[in-house]
Amino acid sequence: MREILFLCHRIPFPPDRGDKIRSHNILKKLAQLGPVHVATFADDDFDMVEEAELAEVATSYRLIHRTKPLMLAGVQALASGKPVSLTAFHKQALTDYVAEVLETRPISTIYVFSGQMGQYVPASFTGHVVVDFVDVDSAKFEAYSHKSGGVYGWIEAREARVLRAEEARLARRADVSLLISKAEAALFRSRLPAGDQAGAKVRVLGNGIDSVNFDPSLVAPELKLMDCSGPRLIFTGQMDYAPNIEAVTRVMDRILPLVQRDLPDATFHVVGRGPPQSMLDRHGKHGCHIWGRVEDMRSWLKAADIAVVPLEIARGVQNKVLEAMSMTLPVVLTPRAAEGIGATRQDQLCVAESDEDIAAAVIALANDPRRMRAMGVSARRFVVENASWQSALARLADHIGWTPRTTRDAA
Repeated sequence: MREILFLCHRIPFPPDRGDKIRSHNILKKLAQLGPVHVATFADDDFDMVEEAELAEVATSYRLIHRTKPLMLAGVQALASGKPVSLTAFHKQALTDYVAEVLETRPISTIYVFSGQMGQYVPASFTGHVVVDFVDVDSAKFEAYSHKSGGVYGWIEAREARVLRAEEARLARRADVSLLISKAEAALFRSRLPAGDQAGAKVRVLGNGIDSVNFDPSLVAPELKLMDCSGPRLIFTGQMDYAPNIEAVTRVMDRILPLVQRDLPDATFHVVGRGPPQSMLDRHGKHGCHIWGRVEDMRSWLKAADIAVVPLEIARGVQNKVLEAMSMTLPVVLTPRAAEGIGATRQDQLCVAESDEDIAAAVIALANDPRRMRAMGVSARRFVVENASWQSALARLADHIGWTPRTTRDAA
């Protein structure tokens, strides 16, 4: 019997942030195809609590609480010439587990989720290797470096440079390299050395959403949000992530004041775990509310009027956008945030670039409740018809070099 080794930089439970939503659904699908062994990390105590969920899916697993300080990872990276993201996710215990699984189990495929886990694929492994890069991390750090300048800019430019070399190495090593959208796949291929571009097998494995679960009819609106004045604007996501911090700051500092000139009661709500203290300090001031981690994101989306997603650095498919659309919430977003979604009609999404245009779009929607409702309904219809996980993962067995097990195979 063929078995799979799944290397993942973050435990795929609970599926409450973009990378976990993707890895969660991929892991569940792989487990339907055959036995899966999982090597992964926990970021915090909340992640460690999910060990029981992982045990239900995995044939075997090794979960390690990642505690290495970023400063130490940086020093190790400088000394070794490696990316910080590789040294931050290096643990000998995980290397030992991988060696044990490969020695004792009939592993035919290693699925690498996120490039920093490629370091655990032994050179001696002769089976099928899939590297799911999701998006192009090196390009992300290049964008950071251009914005930062100074010492931070140098650090980010170095990370971009060494990550790009690691991406090229993994593309040569992999039988299949997966990216989240056609745009990311084209960008990834274009950044490979000229001699590697023709031979790299780069494919698209898009994201989906559980539109059956993200259905506004299933939940009541969050009362804490309903108690605030309206229109209620919302941004959701992992709030210790630099592009999300930048987008939220943009709304609070530049976009919301423009909206409040016409709609003085407008409020802005940031929902998601890990907000920095500088953001928490603005809770309750000038119409801004920072809620942090919540139990059920659906209730908060249902209570909001408009999702605002003004990302300036965006890679791949934004799950926050799909979730809002599935909950019939109209979305105003930048072209970068819209790039991987696939919705092109103006009644599905409202795309705007400048602060003034985003604010104007929000004001126009808030003043036209009928249009808001129609856009929400159209957005959900698009998600249901085009963005399911079932369709997104339809070719996963092919990507890993398998076809689904038949009844005879299972016997």
